[in-house]
Amino acid sequence: MKIIAVGRNYLEHARELNNPVPSEPVVFLKPETAVIKGNKPFFYPDFSQEIHHEVEIVLKISKVGKNIGEKFAARYYEELTAGIDFTARDLQQKAKEKGLPWEKSKAFDGSAPVGTFISKSAIRDLSSFEFSLDINGSRVQTGRTSDMIFSFDYIISYVSRFFTLQMGDLIYTGTPAGVGPVHPGDRLTAAIEGRILLDFEVK
Repeated sequence: MKIIAVGRNYLEHARELNNPVPSEPVVFLKPETAVIKGNKPFFYPDFSQEIHHEVEIVLKISKVGKNIGEKFAARYYEELTAGIDFTARDLQQKAKEKGLPWEKSKAFDGSAPVGTFISKSAIRDLSSFEFSLDINGSRVQTGRTSDMIFSFDYIISYVSRFFTLQMGDLIYTGTPAGVGPVHPGDRLTAAIEGRILLDFEVK
């Protein structure tokens, strides 16, 4: 199982980090060791002083595909959820300044908490639904899929040109504006259309 993640897929998020708006998806990978399931806690790593939350919609690939046409992409996932793409922002900034890869800042152990998956049929309109993240009961991020630069189907089609998609692969589809730091003791709850699918603590 692999995690394929898309960066800068919401206009306001690109702007808040002073990043250019991409003309094609910005793609990076996380290993299976990044995944946290079952609402288990996230342990703050000792190599960073600036871990940021990024709430995202996560798609679970349901069958093998390669070079998938965009019009067929919806056939390749049946479930989705909310997840967090934790980012060591201090390490990422150093890497960007030196033109180095981001892996240490994005793909470290535990950097991809993932919620309970629900059927995509539970969502009335996949192209426009709301998701959110609360920390300690206060709303910090709210997104709507209609604000994505690249749609679910486009992302699946695009990444399948480079990587064969396999059953169980996860695609993190990008975060809206409002990213920020987390601290030990914080409780994070992520929801889709008000339904909490992820609820865990930072330790």
